[in-house]
Amino acid sequence: MTDTWNATDAGILRLPSGRLIRGRGLRRPLPAGPTPAFAVYLLGKQPPEVPWEFQWLRWPDFRLPSSHTHAQAMLRTAWERADAERVELACAGGCGRTGTALACLAVLDGVPAGEAVDFVRRNYDPRAVETPWQKRYVRRFAD
Repeated sequence: MTDTWNATDAGILRLPSGRLIRGRGLRRPLPAGPTPAFAVYLLGKQPPEVPWEFQWLRWPDFRLPSSHTHAQAMLRTAWERADAERVELACAGGCGRTGTALACLAVLDGVPAGEAVDFVRRNYDPRAVETPWQKRYVRRFAD
């Protein structure tokens, strides 16, 4: 039995496999409706406590994750859990780091690495993945 997002909910990205992931900016209010079962928060400092399970991936604004190995493991966990649970990825604004992480999940889901940024920009937010080094990170994510 699965308990995932509705495809029409705010911030939802549908991956080619059908998995639904919510991206959002933590500076904005929590969207109405169901809450995540699991989240990965992409921030330079410890996120605030929330009433659902989450992991913190140290990722300073406009930069890259502090540990590529840690990022790969956390994002793989998020991708796997999204098959049956409501999973959320979020940074402060919901575009740069969140978009980069969503593009990495798209790569895990089978989108070619060179096309993942465009996929996320088309299907999540046209401003997703803000810097050249974030784009490069997505292209090299699976290496």
